[in-house]
Amino acid sequence: MSTQAYKRLNKEYKQIQANPPPFIIARPSESNILDWHYIITGPPGTPYEGGQYHGRVTFPSDYPFKPPRIKMCTPSGRFEINTRLCLSMSDFHEESWNPSWSVATIITGLLSFMTGDESTTGSIVTSKQTKVQLALKSKEFNTYSNPPFKEVFPDVWEQNLKDLQAMKEAVKPSQKQSESTADIKGADSKTQVVNSCDEIEDPEDKIRAEMLKSKGAESGDAKKGGKKPVKEDGISSLKLMAFIIFVAIVVKSCGFI
Repeated sequence: MSTQAYKRLNKEYKQIQANPPPFIIARPSESNILDWHYIITGPPGTPYEGGQYHGRVTFPSDYPFKPPRIKMCTPSGRFEINTRLCLSMSDFHEESWNPSWSVATIITGLLSFMTGDESTTGSIVTSKQTKVQLALKSKEFNTYSNPPFKEVFPDVWEQNLKDLQAMKEAVKPSQKQSESTADIKGADSKTQVVNSCDEIEDPEDKIRAEMLKSKGAESGDAKKGGKKPVKEDGISSLKLMAFIIFVAIVVKSCGFI
């Protein structure tokens, strides 16, 4: 690496730290100032809104006289991941390269191209819905499936963990509410089955249920009319019930039911 390339990139890093371009974070790796990493935040009003797109810009040793290699690492629906992109400021077009262009200029140009619909080497065609879905999953991808992201952007990686955990916690109450509603519906269904005498198959249980239902109805009518329900003789009621159950058992055993 030439001294000029080192000085130029070090100067540009300080400029980006002092005045970061909109929607862009960029920094070199600690071990190699020629190997830069960027994060593009999807701008509002685009299918990429809220997305977090990590990529790499690899500069030649004779920068700024030759252009860099540009890649995107996070799935976006716009570019193939980890594939060299053919852009006017990339190493595909040395003839159009301008030495006055900087790291900020390069990544801003990439963002502009990303939000358009022009095709080039390394670009792909997907639906708007696909781009939106990938934007929603981009933080999760960078946090759990993109090791270099954690190495270069540990601060952003830590924040991603907090954001993803907060999203999970926000989903839990709605799941519990849904489960509670399902339990209530299930209990109502069971109550309706128990309250329906017609669905009781056993003759003895059916007779008991009908007697209890009849007594409840008579008691309710007496209360509505302002009268106290008449108490039956306890012994007579037990005898009557025993007799009815006995008859039901005999009939059932004889095969009449």
